[in-house]
Amino acid sequence: MGGLGRFGFPAAARVRRGSEIRTILDRGKRKRTASLDVFFMPSPVARSRVGFVVPKHRHRIVDRNVVKRRLREIGRLELLPTLRRHGLTLDILIRARREAYQNDYDGLRDELVRAVEGICSDGS
Repeated sequence: MGGLGRFGFPAAARVRRGSEIRTILDRGKRKRTASLDVFFMPSPVARSRVGFVVPKHRHRIVDRNVVKRRLREIGRLELLPTLRRHGLTLDILIRARREAYQNDYDGLRDELVRAVEGICSDGS
């Protein structure tokens, strides 16, 4: 019963298609943090969405899944509400760099919150 109720991360809030991911990578603006690349552009739909790219970087699949789950949770709890609060409708793509595997949840959260607050304050 995962994904039900207020703890779910609905498909409508995710960037999932490869073509959409490539468009954001090619045409979007980028903010770089210590362990993440955050790409963003105006959303073609009426709501903000978040997507994730987590390359293996020679780590085990278990490690990759931990990073993906952390980023997804931060996106659901922090990024989407922040964009809503600022009245922005953006597609955000978060690409984990090699350093993300050494970062814990709080470190990733701090990086992403700072990056998105920077995007919101720029008025982009």
